[in-house]
Amino acid sequence: MTESEQHVLQALLELDRAVAAMPTADPKPNLLPLFSRIDELTRRLPPGTEPTLLHYLHKKSYEKARLLLQGRDAENQAGNCRHL
Repeated sequence: MTESEQHVLQALLELDRAVAAMPTADPKPNLLPLFSRIDELTRRLPPGTEPTLLHYLHKKSYEKARLLLQGRDAENQAGNCRHL
């Protein structure tokens, strides 16, 4: 995993934790800065980045991107675009 991909994974994990905490959080966390950070990190990924990862990130399939980066892509389900 590249350093850029590690940064993306950390941001995705932070988003996952924030979403998991939402049911009991008061006040609710503002997720927009996390989405913006993930978008910026996606733009910074180097040429040659795995096309599947780019597909997930561009389609905002953040859970799928996280699982892929964690080596758990087999757990991903096919989406509406028929791409895992």
